[in-house]
Amino acid sequence: MSRRSTLSLSLALSVGVVLGLASAAQAQDGQYFWSGDWYLKVGATGFLGPKYDGGSDRLFQAAPLISLGRAGSTVRFSSRNDNPAFAFVDKGAFRAGVVGKLILERDEDTSSKLEGLDPVRFGGELGGFAEVYPTDWLRIRAELRQGIRSHHGLIADVAADGFVDVSDNVRVSAGPRLSAATSDYFDAYYGVSSSEAAKSGYSKYTPSGGLNSVGAGAAITWQATEKLETSAFAEYKRLMGPAADSSIVKEGGSRNQFLVGLSALYRFDFTLQ
Repeated sequence: MSRRSTLSLSLALSVGVVLGLASAAQAQDGQYFWSGDWYLKVGATGFLGPKYDGGSDRLFQAAPLISLGRAGSTVRFSSRNDNPAFAFVDKGAFRAGVVGKLILERDEDTSSKLEGLDPVRFGGELGGFAEVYPTDWLRIRAELRQGIRSHHGLIADVAADGFVDVSDNVRVSAGPRLSAATSDYFDAYYGVSSSEAAKSGYSKYTPSGGLNSVGAGAAITWQATEKLETSAFAEYKRLMGPAADSSIVKEGGSRNQFLVGLSALYRFDFTLQ
């Protein structure tokens, strides 16, 4: 088995072990870790942004939003950048657990500027997250995820968000973002092999690991009803390091990535025995 496959398998097994231990521990008390009151938030977001990471052409896009958690959870703040997660540790000012991300296929159908490049396959990322509230108005969150199928790299995202309630149902938030990754991630998204260079016209490029991007985001969130939440948001990031040095970006894209959009989420409450 390859080192890449072993890493992905080990991560998946680790998550499985954690789930199993949590279930077994609570089953001794007559309850499972999933027992209790839960909420499921389902919605969608529409935004104007780059057709692909590193691209210069923009396109209006839509995507589903899903959030799952326990009723009465101590989550004080959430962002559209948060990937679906489940917290095994929830102490109010500190939360940690598992996180995942779905990755859609990226190929020449995404943009004509990707013709001749190997596609990024449909897949996902799996890992862990932790977030801390140093104050009542600031959240710092970090995610570390291992690519599965789409790429074989590790990617780390860190974000800090300050937030303030300007009324009973309107919240304003903003803060910086940073992302870094290993060479396997950059190779999938920004690398250009000799054969790809011949077919695409881009210069050959073999990336290393390092900083991926820095940027900032802001949002205005309106709690329209007890169960309906809407938001307007804007995000900017500037590609750095191996991403910025890629011929895909230099010769056919842009380091500056900006998007703006709207989202809506509806909450469903339910109980599991």
